[in-house]
Amino acid sequence: MPSPERAAYQKYYCETCHQLKAGFGLVSTATVNYDMTFNTIVLNAVAGDVQEFEGTPKSVRCVFRGPKADSDIFRKMAAYTVLLTKWELVDDRTDKPSVKTDLIDLTLGRAISKAESMYPEYDGIVGRGFGRLRDMELDGCSDAVRMGKEFGKALTEPLSDIAGDSDFPELRSLFTDLTAAVYVMDAIDDLEDDFMDGTYNPFLQECTDFRNRDEYVRKNLYGLTGLVNGVIGDLQRDYSAVRRHMRSMTGVTDNIVYLGVPESAKNAVAGRSAAKMSVKNALDLRKKRTSTY
Repeated sequence: MPSPERAAYQKYYCETCHQLKAGFGLVSTATVNYDMTFNTIVLNAVAGDVQEFEGTPKSVRCVFRGPKADSDIFRKMAAYTVLLTKWELVDDRTDKPSVKTDLIDLTLGRAISKAESMYPEYDGIVGRGFGRLRDMELDGCSDAVRMGKEFGKALTEPLSDIAGDSDFPELRSLFTDLTAAVYVMDAIDDLEDDFMDGTYNPFLQECTDFRNRDEYVRKNLYGLTGLVNGVIGDLQRDYSAVRRHMRSMTGVTDNIVYLGVPESAKNAVAGRSAAKMSVKNALDLRKKRTSTY
């Protein structure tokens, strides 16, 4: 990402962190992540009242600084990010209980309780979305794109509410297809880990001879790349419709949608992924939290 766009993106990423700290305490800043930052950028560009705000000077203590944007969109997105993290922890605990997950849940307990009380409707919607995903897993669904889109539709409902009167169908489709792209890339990236852990992965449902990730990808390269290209094409189509309504930050979002996401997908297929785009990025120590944008 060129320097001006990188600086603009960093401003939003830092502001997301500051909004989390101001609303939900210092420990909640561990949940800041790339895809929620992207969603905040798009929502603010389409529906926000604060298109320009002061950035945070780089400092080892920048996390202690307060928010610069007086924005309901930023505040609601902070709460939504905490609730997503809550349900990711619930899902992790169901898949594979661990002391680490329990410790993280305990550490974030106060932040989660506050977000639940502030936005119980968002909490319920996200919980039902994870429940729907769990039902599809129990049914042995092997269609990763379908699962990602069904999941995305649920997670998009709070984002539509946050957009308010500025909501429109293509905006919802953008958020849905971003979730689908994330889900597919994570599933490819996690093939070996899920096989070793015995946890669900849609690509493993009909595979009876899995040996290792590299061999699986070699055997299924054509199908995997077609699948990934299809979901990214849907994302880019939606974005082109949304972009006309954005009042700011299009240089940043252009770079992410047309360069960053395809590069992340290529790295996921090739086994070179340095970072997941999902909220588990904040809590999963197996991956480095470095942006591929």
